[in-house]
Amino acid sequence: MIDIREADPGSEDLRPIIQAHLAHSWGATPQTSNHTLDVEALREPGIRFWALYEDNTALGCGALKTLPDGTAEVKSVHVIAAARGRGLARVMMTHLADLARDEGLSALVLETGAAHLPEYDAARKLYEALGYSYCDPIYGYALDPNSAFMRLALEPGS
Repeated sequence: MIDIREADPGSEDLRPIIQAHLAHSWGATPQTSNHTLDVEALREPGIRFWALYEDNTALGCGALKTLPDGTAEVKSVHVIAAARGRGLARVMMTHLADLARDEGLSALVLETGAAHLPEYDAARKLYEALGYSYCDPIYGYALDPNSAFMRLALEPGS
């Protein structure tokens, strides 16, 4: 059974997932364009973190960073390699959207790797399938050729 719960990104069972996420992003993205958060950054005020478990085994994570414009940024969505292909990233993304909608946020936004970075192809395809559209740089970011910015409008009850 899949269970998503708010968690501490520094807990012993989640640190390896955060490290895998960091390793992936650092290997795929030039350092000047990398916006991946480490454990300490994920613990900062305004950021909430969730872990995805199956039978008490951590398989993935995701976070929301509240922004001053009434939106939230999706951060650190990652599923361990052994659990990929089961739709778990979609489950986490849907969970985050439902939470944000219930809280009255107007949209979810995110930054991911641009089209010329094939390591992010699956992520971009998932976001597109979930209804995200490409947009200008989101709050706190500048135009970057290595970044793609996306937005999902949230309407109550949708």
